Amino acid sequence: MDTAVARTPRARPGRTGRPRARAAALVTALVLAPALAGCTPTTPDEGFEVITAAGVERDAPSQEAAASAGTATTALGTDLYAALRSDGNLVLSPYSVAVALAMTRAGAAGVTADEMDAVLHADGLDDLHAAFGSLDAVLADRSGTFEIPGEDPVELELSFGNAVWPQTDFPFEDPFLEALARYYGAGVNVVDYLNDTEGAREAINDWVADQTRERIPELIPPGALSTFTRLVLTNAVYLNAPWRYPFEEDLTADGPFTLLDGSAVDVPLMRLAEELAYGAGEGWEAVRLPYVDGNLAMVVLVPDAGSFATVADAFDEELIGAVDAALRSRPVQLAMPRFEFRTQSNLNDALKTLGMPTAFTEQADFSAMSPEPLAITDVLHEAFISVDEEGTEAAAATAVIVGETAIPEDPVALTIDRPYLFWIV
Repeated sequence: MDTAVARTPRARPGRTGRPRARAAALVTALVLAPALAGCTPTTPDEGFEVITAAGVERDAPSQEAAASAGTATTALGTDLYAALRSDGNLVLSPYSVAVALAMTRAGAAGVTADEMDAVLHADGLDDLHAAFGSLDAVLADRSGTFEIPGEDPVELELSFGNAVWPQTDFPFEDPFLEALARYYGAGVNVVDYLNDTEGAREAINDWVADQTRERIPELIPPGALSTFTRLVLTNAVYLNAPWRYPFEEDLTADGPFTLLDGSAVDVPLMRLAEELAYGAGEGWEAVRLPYVDGNLAMVVLVPDAGSFATVADAFDEELIGAVDAALRSRPVQLAMPRFEFRTQSNLNDALKTLGMPTAFTEQADFSAMSPEPLAITDVLHEAFISVDEEGTEAAAATAVIVGETAIPEDPVALTIDRPYLFWIV
């Protein structure tokens, strides 16, 4: 475990709005991972032209393909955790990153495509799109109203969206845009990076903020876009999920929390006595906290005292499988921190390290996207999570920014202030 700080957060939509201490107690949080997927139609910002892929229908989902997308996303998540891990808190959504990269992969070719497939743990373009399209469709109905014995009905909201933001009048290949519509439901919002870079940035950020219920208000910071930007691909995910077994608010009280450096701080500890899935292994304990729908859940992995580094170093798909296999229903008296934090990441270096450096260079091949030379300039990711007695609110968004690789020469200054010749041809 890592640091813990406190502040008074703003009210959560749909919640009581009471002040809650912020206990940033989780170092690893693969939030909105494989199980949290889907897509809703994009909503354009007023004043921006929207191109729809007329006649493009979503393919029928396949459970087998959806499962493969989940497996690939888990692998990408553990890869990213290893690449981004530090002594600070980290929350990320491998699903959001995977979808944004998969949409970008639709326009890649050659070595660029091969490297992206390796990072995405994909077998090829067709399988990649079919997998994420199926996962999207299979899980699109997670939201709903659910009953809790002895309580009023509660709402679980899971929403998601994909959008494409191309430069107006710039040539993009029709098959590329059609693939984004068929598999990802991505609408195309035309903007003008050349003449209104800030307007384009505001439009994209407004879309992300709307999709994430304002939890991610500024995914793309000032200066991230330029007159050389030609395309941005975005994914956004939002979750507001009540617990199946809510914690008793009256039982929450401050308790000691030991930091990685051995010092201790007081944090709000929520308490719950319930029949839960619990398991233990070499150097760790784990518990599964179901949300109200019975399908979504938070799994908390707690390393033994002094074993955090060992468990974190071993954090991969095999360990996740071992935790899942060890979970068994039994009476549990649980005390865990109430917490809230966010992580903002530029994933360029991590993705290069994981095996796709070419996409960021002049050697990038996005010829299936456009006949013009393009390369990825930035992959931006932000994730937010808040956990309290009632449940979990989480949001994540990813933007892949693509720009032209051919940088024009410096302009030549010419003032015709002396005798000259001219002719008409």
